[in-house]
Amino acid sequence: MKFTFGWLRDHLDTNASLQQIGDALTDLGLEVESINDPDEEFGVFATCRVANAWRHPNADKLRVCDLELFSPNAEEATERVQVVCGAPNARTGMIGVFAPVGARVPGTGLLLKQTAIRGVKSSGMLLS
Repeated sequence: MKFTFGWLRDHLDTNASLQQIGDALTDLGLEVESINDPDEEFGVFATCRVANAWRHPNADKLRVCDLELFSPNAEEATERVQVVCGAPNARTGMIGVFAPVGARVPGTGLLLKQTAIRGVKSSGMLLS
């Protein structure tokens, strides 16, 4: 049977961590086969807003996007980065997900590196 951490926290009066709850369940005699913490895989991603998007000067099918990054529960942007994006729908005002340099793209395992794409600096990836 699978339980989410949120569900367990709703039904337990505790501030214990995920690992502490897993250990306590094992101590009670319940078999905990595995604990999957999605924050380990997805914790590096951030919510972003496209502050400005324009056509790449050296490529017809690419766009350059100036992104405002938001920390969890932040109302104001905490950082700005520039990325080159191949999505034709990337536009000013769009909300999306940003993968920083050093992140691995889920499903592909692709490790993101800072690079220049056709002469324009790109510091991560705008995800759909």
